[in-house]
Amino acid sequence: MTVIIDYGVGNLFSLKSSFASIGEEAAVSRDEKTILSADRVILPGVGAFSDAAAKLRETRLDRTVKQLAEDGVPLMGICLGMQLLFDKSYEYGEHEGLGLIKGSVRPIADVIPKGLKIPHIGWNALDIKKECPIFKKIKNGDFVYFVHSYYAADCGDSVVATSEYGAPLTAAVSSGNVFGCQFHPEKSGDVGLAILKAFCEVTR
Repeated sequence: MTVIIDYGVGNLFSLKSSFASIGEEAAVSRDEKTILSADRVILPGVGAFSDAAAKLRETRLDRTVKQLAEDGVPLMGICLGMQLLFDKSYEYGEHEGLGLIKGSVRPIADVIPKGLKIPHIGWNALDIKKECPIFKKIKNGDFVYFVHSYYAADCGDSVVATSEYGAPLTAAVSSGNVFGCQFHPEKSGDVGLAILKAFCEVTR
């Protein structure tokens, strides 16, 4: 079973509905034992990095997520949940992340041409850079849905896909059993559902 971590941030029930639509069992939980016993885990997130990181620490689920990674449980961060996987974020200051993937989170305003709207909202094509288990059911150039003002930087070894928005921005990352999508699979139609289905087939 897939467990979606409930730490007060994220599109929890739209994610759960997406799993239901592909015939996969998913639960929303903040109980440590339930999360640690899952076959795979989703770390969702929307909003500000500092607030989300603080809520993870307050609920002590930051340690749970790190334990999952150490135990080899397939773990996927989505949107802000992906950004939390990195070492740090420079969103309104400098904030410590989970340190599960090397790199930092920085403003897209630093790298995209002036005049492009921020946040970046909309459908963009994936440029898949290397094989990744969660992409085995989709193809290069498939479109997914983004909503973000910050992007993952300094993480070249873990980048599995980028997307062009005036500059190539990190769209997805992978490091061992830890995966991250900057876009929202649950809002990305059939392509997003195929990604979630593929994630459900990842085993320890």
